[in-house]
Amino acid sequence: MKLLSLFFLITFSSLHAEERTIVKNSLRSSLPLGIAQEKGEIFPQILENKSNKPISIRISLSQQRLFVDVGDKCAIISPISSGRSPGWTPVGFFKILEKDEVHRSNIYGNFVDRDNRVIRRGVDARLDSAPTGTHFKGASMLYFMKITEKGVGMHVGILPGYPASHGCIRLPLEMAKSIFKTVPLNTPVRVEE
Repeated sequence: MKLLSLFFLITFSSLHAEERTIVKNSLRSSLPLGIAQEKGEIFPQILENKSNKPISIRISLSQQRLFVDVGDKCAIISPISSGRSPGWTPVGFFKILEKDEVHRSNIYGNFVDRDNRVIRRGVDARLDSAPTGTHFKGASMLYFMKITEKGVGMHVGILPGYPASHGCIRLPLEMAKSIFKTVPLNTPVRVEE
């Protein structure tokens, strides 16, 4: 038990400040935020030989899985959580339009006071009014990879084992980091039922 606690402490301390906040919040809520019950798989030998081979991403909404292909081989398989209602995660052919390691939502988040304390959680900036003395702070979307002009993308998030997002494709922390490092801008992304 002591060895496991030491491993967690070392791993936790090596995380970026935003990542530490996500892990703390997931432990508090007992939901696996960015830490999927099923971790997925990375094939390093395929990633190491990616030079001059086309990279593409396939997302299966019915399987709740993401696949990163290098040439004709699968390099990464990851669980996901997509839009909770049909149509919220668009189906079709897209590409990575933007990458932002420490992105924040401009729609979903919390109202916080000047000391950054959360006053009202889980708000929609388009619908909710900020209480006096508060301002909107967008939800953290680490390792964000935007695929639509409307802002749908892939990022670290809660993976409860079923579709649960507002439309984005949520990923476990380690998978999001690996995918972010692997895929360049304009990488083709196919989202299918």
